Amino acid sequence: MKIAEHIRTLDIEGRLLADAAQEAGTGAPVPTCPGWQVRDLLRHTATVHTWAAAFVTEGHTSYVPDAGEPDLDGPELLDRFRAGHRLLVDALERAPQDLECWAFFAAPSPLAFWARRQAHETAIHRVDAESARGGPLSPVASDHAVDGVDELLRGFHARPKSRVRTDAPRALRVRATDTGAVWTVRLSTEPPATVREEGEPSVLPPVDCELSATAQELYLTLWNRLPLTTLTVTGDPDLARLWRDSSSVI
Repeated sequence: MKIAEHIRTLDIEGRLLADAAQEAGTGAPVPTCPGWQVRDLLRHTATVHTWAAAFVTEGHTSYVPDAGEPDLDGPELLDRFRAGHRLLVDALERAPQDLECWAFFAAPSPLAFWARRQAHETAIHRVDAESARGGPLSPVASDHAVDGVDELLRGFHARPKSRVRTDAPRALRVRATDTGAVWTVRLSTEPPATVREEGEPSVLPPVDCELSATAQELYLTLWNRLPLTTLTVTGDPDLARLWRDSSSVI
């Protein structure tokens, strides 16, 4: 996906998140984030948006901590979320293509990193807000879902802090049944090493376990927003449970 597509997705997802949060009320529990209420979700996401916008607008080239969560609730918190979301969208839209700033994993450019990261950050938390509201979830476009699986596997879980480890080498395959996207995840005592596969399934290397579903189902399940039973698990189910138990990213 292109930078402009990620920014457009961020814009749409943030507005959906705010609408769902308003309908749910800030005191509603968030089923997909046990222990959170909608106010916690809004405070967290508002803080992340403001933090990300600062890297884009101020050009920090090293890590800078966020300023802390707003001590707000009710309509004031919703207004704060909407303002911070708008600030982030505007910052990304106005940023130069050659933007230089800090990012926390590899990307074609810092601008590409922040547009992509915040599009997925906001989409996943939109699902959280809708889970609190109840009713059907807004759909996730298949290209966005595939990109989000890719970011999760080859971005987040390539980092040293990933807890998805095995004592002996194992291999996990992730397959999107509707788009044909396939990833092979090599597990060991080191951070997972993931390759985006090309070619026919019959020529791919063997694995110990395969997780398959539509791109949207993979996206939401691998981010632990849908139950593991959403996926078709072929092979060793312990590897599927390993993902569920050790892969959490807020």
